[in-house]
Amino acid sequence: MCGFAGYYSLFNSFSNNELESVGGSIASRGPDYQGVYSDERVGLVHRRLKIIDLSDDANQPMLSDDGRYVMVYNGEVYNYDDIRREQQIPVKTSSDTEIVFKTLISDGIDAVETYNGMFAIAFYDTKEKKMLLIRDRMGVKPLYYFWDGTNFAFASEIKALLEFHFIKKNKSINYTALNEFLHLGYTGIEGTIYTNIYKVPAGSYIEVSENGINIQSYWSTYNCIQPETIDDFYSAKEILRDLVEQSVRYRLKSDVPYGTFLSGGIDSSLVTAVAQKNLSTRLNTFTIAFAENKYDESQYARQVAEYLGTNHTEMTVTQKDALNLIPSILDTFDEPFADSSAIPTMLVSKLAKTQATMILSGDGGDELFMGYGAYRWAERLQKQSIKLLHKPLSFFLRQGNSWSKRGGNVLNYTNSENIPSHIFSQEQCLFSRKEISSILNPDLVRDIHLNEHPKVARTLSAAENQALFDMNYYLREDLLPKVDRSSMKYSLEVRVPLLDYTIVEFALNLNEKLKVHGDTQKYLLRQVLYDYVPSNLFVRPKWGFSIPLEKWLQTDLSFLIDDYLNDNLIRKTGIFNQKEVRKLVRKFKSGRNGYLYNRIWQIILIQKFISDKFNK
Repeated sequence: MCGFAGYYSLFNSFSNNELESVGGSIASRGPDYQGVYSDERVGLVHRRLKIIDLSDDANQPMLSDDGRYVMVYNGEVYNYDDIRREQQIPVKTSSDTEIVFKTLISDGIDAVETYNGMFAIAFYDTKEKKMLLIRDRMGVKPLYYFWDGTNFAFASEIKALLEFHFIKKNKSINYTALNEFLHLGYTGIEGTIYTNIYKVPAGSYIEVSENGINIQSYWSTYNCIQPETIDDFYSAKEILRDLVEQSVRYRLKSDVPYGTFLSGGIDSSLVTAVAQKNLSTRLNTFTIAFAENKYDESQYARQVAEYLGTNHTEMTVTQKDALNLIPSILDTFDEPFADSSAIPTMLVSKLAKTQATMILSGDGGDELFMGYGAYRWAERLQKQSIKLLHKPLSFFLRQGNSWSKRGGNVLNYTNSENIPSHIFSQEQCLFSRKEISSILNPDLVRDIHLNEHPKVARTLSAAENQALFDMNYYLREDLLPKVDRSSMKYSLEVRVPLLDYTIVEFALNLNEKLKVHGDTQKYLLRQVLYDYVPSNLFVRPKWGFSIPLEKWLQTDLSFLIDDYLNDNLIRKTGIFNQKEVRKLVRKFKSGRNGYLYNRIWQIILIQKFISDKFNK
């Protein structure tokens, strides 16, 4: 696990002298070593966090013996030993980096088809003057780039790009991404909050040359969907169990201490159980609990840990511990990011780092095996009776309490083509498209274009389509960045076994009835888990990993409303409709509209971002 940055320049917009400070900006991603490479066209800087092969021979940038090729790389390719044996590759190190490097030299971009892992790669051919930027299939590892039609730079995090003087002095706000943030809580799947700074799409690569850039996809969830589904329970269970076992075994390869995040839920418990089964020593597991949180699940994690016999570490954190991290959210994520569960994710990462450098997490299970309530909403909204009566039902429900209002907001849709994003937005208590048009100043409103009904090889149910939307948007652009930034803040690598692409491809073609069976969500995944851990440990509601943000904005964090949503600053930043913000704050402070807390939080983040980054 590492971080890197660099540039490809025809016009000397970027300086080699800047590479040291660029690397320093992402030092937490790789505190063990910094390496730099440059020639007349390209500059590369790499920060290394040593996980596999701790020797200096595996440091980067890695150069070929003849000096023609150079590579920087972030992530892990777990099947590197298999590739080495199958292709009989002679090696000087025991690192996966060398295998990735040599296969790219021999096979070019086709080599990526053989990789099973999470990775972001920059590979440069000094003779042809061509560079490849490659991102893993699911987009577990981040990779950003700057492109204004002439100048090109790239990095593992936006903050590194902003260390380049040319980019920093020319930065501006991307208002399409701002609209996406208000609707989804993150900035879409391509752009960022900054004009001309983009995300390399998951499962894609960019070829950079003197002729410009060319973006190509090599893998897509949409293309993985087959005409027929896997229907037989017994064979499906056997396949899934084998895939999870293989995935976890791959991800236990490490030359540093490791463990798992254990919440006590289905996904993290399965990953932990399989990991412990494959070890002869006690696995380290980590959980945090909030002393003031009524939804504390630490007792369930403790029960699972006791059953499996792990070396369990549990820390109870206070409200103050969490509040102290609030100011660092923008610095950690580099742009507005509304998911407040980043705070507990940072806290559990900080805890884990005291004993480990690599962690396995259970991310992905909900999207792959339908673990969210949103999928029930998707089915409801397809019923003819709901289609006919959704407006009066919405009006009626919005007269009730906060939970009732939330359901009423889901029913208050205007365009059936946008239902997947609407359901997600309102389930998360974010702004609807209509509300964005009111809350923003009119000249900043932009259309939001999302792929909500993709063309695939079979007809998907409403629930399946909603899950596919979550997989390609929420998982990739919220959950995975949340874990990556929160963990790398403390130089901790996190691996995600359930997002092995073989499991993703399997889940995409699993019959929906094996995902939701009656009232049981994630049915097949549960059945696999119950082969390792007794089912009675999981008979309880699903709460999720959260902080009581609504309560805090009414109490300890109320000063943020006063500081950032006051009339003077609203006028100064020029983003929001002052009258509408005042109305929103009044409704929230009344105490009868608690569901508005995430909207308040979003505006605070944008106001703080503009004030810190543009109005200093």
